[in-house]
Amino acid sequence: MLQVARLARTLLADATPKVVAFLEGQLAEDGGACDRSGKSDLYYTAFALDCLIALEQELPVQRVRPYLEQFGGGLDLDLVHKACLVRCWKALGVGWPNAEFQGAMIEDLENHRCTDGGYSMMTKQPQGTLYHAFLALGIYQDFGVEIPNKAALLASFSALRSADGGYGNSAAMNMGTTPSTAAAAALMMQLQAPVDSKVGEWMLAMQHPQGGFRASPQTPLPDLLSTGTALHALASMGLDIGERREITLDFMDSLWSGDAFYAFWEDEDLDVEYVYYALLALGHLSLGPA
Repeated sequence: MLQVARLARTLLADATPKVVAFLEGQLAEDGGACDRSGKSDLYYTAFALDCLIALEQELPVQRVRPYLEQFGGGLDLDLVHKACLVRCWKALGVGWPNAEFQGAMIEDLENHRCTDGGYSMMTKQPQGTLYHAFLALGIYQDFGVEIPNKAALLASFSALRSADGGYGNSAAMNMGTTPSTAAAAALMMQLQAPVDSKVGEWMLAMQHPQGGFRASPQTPLPDLLSTGTALHALASMGLDIGERREITLDFMDSLWSGDAFYAFWEDEDLDVEYVYYALLALGHLSLGPA
């Protein structure tokens, strides 16, 4: 995803310095990136660092490093923030915080392995979710280690397939969502498993007439998270949006604030997470028709 996000500069062009300034302005005094309330958070810090990498900026290593060091080995964090801590250290490129970090994190991660072979936020759960499987694979990839028992992980996804052809984040969901379906497709591709062509058809059907992608069949308006993840998954599957590219570019333009990107049309706040999804979407759109 980060590799594609690097291509966004082609379409950002002269707006690139404004986006960089926004990202740099989101760093709090303690070195972490701010959430929407203005408080530093590992989740947003991971997105900020990846955005700066995508835009080929020098990272503020000396400013961010003390912020990361306060979390130690990260074992007291929830799984989302564990994944973000690993991602932040990987992004800084200065090595792990201590010699035990990788081994302890992997051991802890496998405590989140579920009976069905997936991963969950909580330990000792019967069924995993797509989101936590995505986080788990990301941790292993950042460590440069193969994820164990791929077959069981892949098998766990079958229970998450919805009757409408998409995927829900958990088995309790009765319809697919675009981010979850995109995550399922991306995970299967990365694990070298075939993806049902109907999954791509489902995602294409989520595109709004005005260009962006909706989060679900019942969601009336498109958003940037759904758009970025859908474009990435479709491209991974070798599917092209073709003539819809121009209206998707128009949708992206409609979210531009002059400094960054809003998450959806009625959004009134900006954050680094949605800058990342904008860069991902623009990276794919910069490639043009296949």
